[in-house]
Amino acid sequence: MRCPCSDTSARLPASPSEAASDTKLCQSNSHGTTCDVTLVITGIDYYNSILAGLPACTLAPLQRVQNAAARLVLNLDRRSHISPALQHLHWLPVKYRVTSKIATLILYQILHNRCPSYLVDLVTYNVTDPQRRQLRSSTTRAAVVRRTRTEFGKRAFSVCGPDVWNSRS
Repeated sequence: MRCPCSDTSARLPASPSEAASDTKLCQSNSHGTTCDVTLVITGIDYYNSILAGLPACTLAPLQRVQNAAARLVLNLDRRSHISPALQHLHWLPVKYRVTSKIATLILYQILHNRCPSYLVDLVTYNVTDPQRRQLRSSTTRAAVVRRTRTEFGKRAFSVCGPDVWNSRS
């Protein structure tokens, strides 16, 4: 079987679990480790905006997939500690990876108008809002977090994104 990452016309996996199952195809090749890492990290990164705000019990299977990929890359047995392995590979745990990608990539691009206008319309900053210009937070480029009535509404990008941006240190 051919490795899907060597195919230039290969599609993105439909879910992170599909990306994890595709790694079995790559293990017969000499570059299997590189292919595994590519598929796992791409699958996790592709769904950042969907994974934001999910409970820990939902992110746990993805964390196990990432841990398995780290063990495969470093050739560790399943009983060895995973935190030093993730640090050695410079990989963040899934929860922190999702929030950092949202803050650094998406919201930074919105702040500098380097993204589509429909995303720019979802987020407003205190600097651009005339009613909030007098606030101390207007000098820190804080985003305005919209209020929601439900927990599900907190997962929307227009709420989750500004909340992540404001919580960064």
